[in-house]
Parts: sequence; structure tokens; C-alpha cells
Amino acid sequence: MLLACTDCIFSASMLNPISRSYNSLSWRGPSHNSLSRARKIRRLCITSLITNPESFEVGRLIGSYGFMNVTSYSGFQSGAEVEFSSRALGQLGLQDVGEGSVKIRLYEGRIAQGSLRGTPVIFKVFPGRRAGGTEADMMAANELSAHVFLQSSSKGVCQNLVLLLGGFETKTGEQWLVFRNDGKYSAADYAKVTSENMTKSRSLEQNYWNHFDNEQAIKRRSFFVMKLFQGVMSGLSYMHDHERLHQSLGPSSVVLNTMTERDAAYLVPQLRDLAFSADISYPYLEEGPGTLSEGLWRRASTAGVFTPMEKRAFGIADDIYEAGLLFAYFAFVPFCEAGAMDSLSLQRLLESTFRLDLEATRE
Repeated sequence: MLLACTDCIFSASMLNPISRSYNSLSWRGPSHNSLSRARKIRRLCITSLITNPESFEVGRLIGSYGFMNVTSYSGFQSGAEVEFSSRALGQLGLQDVGEGSVKIRLYEGRIAQGSLRGTPVIFKVFPGRRAGGTEADMMAANELSAHVFLQSSSKGVCQNLVLLLGGFETKTGEQWLVFRNDGKYSAADYAKVTSENMTKSRSLEQNYWNHFDNEQAIKRRSFFVMKLFQGVMSGLSYMHDHERLHQSLGPSSVVLNTMTERDAAYLVPQLRDLAFSADISYPYLEEGPGTLSEGLWRRASTAGVFTPMEKRAFGIADDIYEAGLLFAYFAFVPFCEAGAMDSLSLQRLLESTFRLDLEATRE
């Protein structure tokens, strides 16, 4: 049974950070008419968001999780003790990924009023300032701003990004963002269930394993994983085309509408968790870094990157590096037995043991 959210009150202050994004198209040098049209579309997107908490009904708690974000960066150490093959990926750096202190809660629910009545939604709850500090408020505002900007594109809404429908603030200071429920399982859930099923099947069938069935299962899994990663890259490419970085890409930040490998043809992966999304438009890069992106530009400075053009290229490369680690995760974990590999162990294996040498990793 769904319960109405009774202690909620909308705060217009959540929409204030979006005002910065109004000017982010100016660097492209569009005509006055096209710029006005873009701003009009964005205002329309903002006004179309549902901000009345009484318009929603909140259901059961789905779960909670912390945000994964790159916390530091260090280059490979030069010297005789480190050897690279000619086919290695060069002097790339190592990313240290940590889990932040802000814990997010997810709830199921639906829209109870208006033209979208009955639409299933997912509530993403950022803790109030008392529990999560100012960082939680900044993350909620940044995610809201990023989604509004991306959804107001004249190119239309990207099917590989979760769709924001509204948001509000409770009396206790919690920030609630409301997304259309196109799937509540993540790629991490898929990998976990798949590896557990593989372990269970092998323990039950042992020597009676049907090699033909095994081959077909691997083919289905391979197709599912390729379709999954194509969706991830499509969403990431859309963000980069619109001057936005993801900066928190991982198995838990990919939502799936199905985990059934036989339904791979209908799979639509979607990126979520844009709380650390960074604006890489040239005016923003010239203004200076925001609080949530300070770590990114500090790492860029360490790598000798200073001009806006270099920063933009570094940011995109940083996102693609995370996508590469995610690809490695998809290539290994769903095909391994449970507990054999996890994302952080795989990252350390690739970076520390194989030194990003793809040929050595493949062997």
C-alpha cells in the first residue's frame, strides 16, 4: 500500500543553482533568436517539473547507497623498476575511488495527481544538512541542475539518462528528487545475480554440465553485456556533447529496465547519479571550479593542465577512463563466479599489476 508523504514542503531554493546554466550556451556564439529559444525551452522544462509534494505517493524503501567518486590522482612512477610495453596506454594516471559520506535513500512511489497520475516513480532522497552537511545540499542541487539542463536540449531527451519529473524539500531539510521509474535494478545488481547463478549452476550440475547450453548462455550474456555498454556510452556521449561530465560512473550508476538476458533486445540502460556532474562549457571553466568539481581540476593541474581547452579535454578523458574501467567490470564480473572479482579489485589489478597493459591483461 502506498503512503502519502505528509511532512513535505517545497523549497524554491532548490532551483536557484539552475540559473547558472542559462548562460552556458553563450560560448557557442548562437544568434539572439536561437539563444532565446534555448532559454525558453529550459524555462519550460523547469516549470514542467512537479514541485508539490502532495502530488506524490511514497511507497516502500528500495535501498540506500553512497556515492562513488574519484578522490585523488597520481601518475605512474618513473624509474627502472617500472617497465612499459610499446602497446601500453602510456603515462596514464591512477584514480583512487572512494565512497563519500552522503548516504542516499531510494523509495518506490507514483504520481497521485495531474496528467501524469499513476506514473511509477523513484524517489531519490538526499539527507538534510544536519545529517549530510552542506555537501548533501550541493549534491542535490547539482544533480537537479544537471538533469534540467540535459532535459531542456533542443535535440530531445536522451533515452539513456534517467528522466527527472520533479523535486521538493521536506521540513527536516531532506531533498527529494523524483525520477520516472524505468527500472530499479542497477548493473551492479545484474552482475551480482548473474555471478551467483553461475556459482549455483556449477555446484549443482558439476560434471553433468551441458556444453551446448553453456555456449548459448555465454552468447546471450555477451550480447546483453554489449547492449548494456552501448547504452552507457550513448548516455555518456550525450552528456559530453552537451558539455557535462558524469564523474561518478560505475556499475551502481547504471539503471536497467530488465535483468533477463533473453530480453536483451528490449534492454535500455540509463545513467543516473549526476550529483558530481561537472560543467565543461568554456565560460564555466574560465570562471573557476565549483566546490564539487575541485578534486577533478586539482588532478588536472597536477597533470599539467591549465587552459580551458585542456581542462575540457582532460575532463572528458577522465570520464572515458571511468567508462573503460566499467567496460572491464562488465567483461569480467558477470562471467565469473560469485566473489571472484569486484570493481575496486579489478581496477587495482589493471592499474597496479598490469600497469594498464591491455595485451598483458588479455593474456
